[in-house]
Amino acid sequence: MEKMNIRSLLYLFVSLISCIATASSNSGLSSHYYDRICPEALPTIKRVVEDALAQEQRMGASLLRLHFHDCFVNGCDGSILLDQTPTIDSEKNAAPNANSARGFEVIDKIKDEVDKVCGRPVVSCADILAVAARDSVVALGGPSWKVRLGRRDSTTASQSAANANIPAPSMNLPALIKNFEDQGLDEEDLVVLSGAHTLGFAQCRNFRDRIYNETNIDPAFVSHLQTICPQVGGDSRLAPLDPTPNSFDVKYFSSLASKKGLLSSDQALLDGGETAELVLKYSGDAEEFWEDFAESMIKMGDIKPLTGNRGEIRNDCRKVN
Repeated sequence: MEKMNIRSLLYLFVSLISCIATASSNSGLSSHYYDRICPEALPTIKRVVEDALAQEQRMGASLLRLHFHDCFVNGCDGSILLDQTPTIDSEKNAAPNANSARGFEVIDKIKDEVDKVCGRPVVSCADILAVAARDSVVALGGPSWKVRLGRRDSTTASQSAANANIPAPSMNLPALIKNFEDQGLDEEDLVVLSGAHTLGFAQCRNFRDRIYNETNIDPAFVSHLQTICPQVGGDSRLAPLDPTPNSFDVKYFSSLASKKGLLSSDQALLDGGETAELVLKYSGDAEEFWEDFAESMIKMGDIKPLTGNRGEIRNDCRKVN
């Protein structure tokens, strides 16, 4: 009888540990973080994101990109949201973000609404970015996933780190692989997360060199793009990253297979064995892309979060407390 009791206790203990491990990641984050302290937080973020996308569908890609650009610079800590001050070297002014990163007003609106329903600032700006990215993907027809939460906000930013760490549209495949490896992400993550370019647009300045100087590109596609993007001027003119820029689908991958990748860094995925195989696989398998995208987004969201007593919960996402 005593043996049975010990066994039962051991079973309960193992089950409890298993549940805790499932709910929390190695990073100390948990998908249930706000369940008790503010159960209305996530529904509020979803509502504001959906309202923003109802006004402008392109905003979904912009919010997804903000989370990506945040995580690649010293971890997912909301540093991209900080404005320039005498002591803050704002990442908004870094080359990949200047006159390009957008959606900051939507994040401000989310923060205001969430703090109202929670009664005080308990939801970090870094978590808002992570949830808004997921909700944007879902609103545009893509997969959902359980976002791990409990990040805190940075009290610093680094323009130089943003310039160094955010992948450039001109990068070749070895540079991209190294860039992702530096963040703890592998070649599959590289291809899967590049698939976020199934949404949104790019500026002429980011694809001009490709359409005037590269040869691994469909001639008719080049002719069309040259009507949008002249050799001189028109830097901010937009072209869609795939044929359906407001729909989360696999046309990004089928475009690469047809040599119609808009950015050099996109088309470069076909230059390697493993990455090329993944591109071709996803071009014909939306279900697998969805599943892998969700997994890679969770993995990216785990990059160096601030937890415990590190960082703070900002009262205003644009400035430190």
